[in-house]
Amino acid sequence: MNPECRTAGSGHLAIEVVSGQSTATSVWAASPLKLLVPRSRGLSVWACLSSFGGGLVAGDTVALTVDLGKQARCFLTSQASTKVYRNPCDRPCSHHLRAQLGPGSLLALLPDPVQAFSSSRYHQHQTFSLGPESGLVLVDWLCSGRAARGERWAFHSFQSRNEVFLGDTRVLLDSLLLAPDQGPLEHSYRMGRFNCLALAVIIGDPFSVAAARVLQEFAKTPLPRHARLVVSASPLAHGALIRLAAENTEEVAWELQRQLNFLSDFLQDDPWSRKF
Repeated sequence: MNPECRTAGSGHLAIEVVSGQSTATSVWAASPLKLLVPRSRGLSVWACLSSFGGGLVAGDTVALTVDLGKQARCFLTSQASTKVYRNPCDRPCSHHLRAQLGPGSLLALLPDPVQAFSSSRYHQHQTFSLGPESGLVLVDWLCSGRAARGERWAFHSFQSRNEVFLGDTRVLLDSLLLAPDQGPLEHSYRMGRFNCLALAVIIGDPFSVAAARVLQEFAKTPLPRHARLVVSASPLAHGALIRLAAENTEEVAWELQRQLNFLSDFLQDDPWSRKF
């Protein structure tokens, strides 16, 4: 694409199999989005989302497209938590991602959590289209804000929508809206003692064994009262969905690592070794 045609915050990542290895064939991004590719070729491509300002300020919009060719593999993460800064002008920040997975391809999207500061507004919409025998592991999570400073669930609104398609069939539509319109978010009947919420999706033929293992484990695991970490799993077409809530972000990170450790075999390395 002509650089003059790129809108602020837009980006693109294309991966194809070249001479038997996954290869980043097109990578570009426009400020404030930054796209780093520390491993551009191998069994899997490793790419990292970042920003020039260390986060999103009022009105920032990020729009990323990811295209995986036949049999290509990609691990996509973030450099740090996505910080959504204070917004005195009440202008929302947004993130949009569209991923197209070719036949037999694999995408692991494991970003750090979104951290929405007091008075911020954030909206994201992510769409994934899976081809035959492709696989997706998706993590979408957020923390309460700067809890160590006593700032908990103090943002004006947070909205996240994830859609997954197998061919022309939508197999997942998950939408989360958090706003204080119905009462303070930190109240006991809303977020209460929890400071982190997470969603993990495992879907596609390559990950069928892992999804079955997750469902089997939680079918036999009782949920203790007042647990610091609450985890549930439910079946999806060709996969599984995991929901997590915890009193701190580290507990969610460790549980995600435990449940998704099978990814090392698909990505040629442990995606968590440099994170937590």
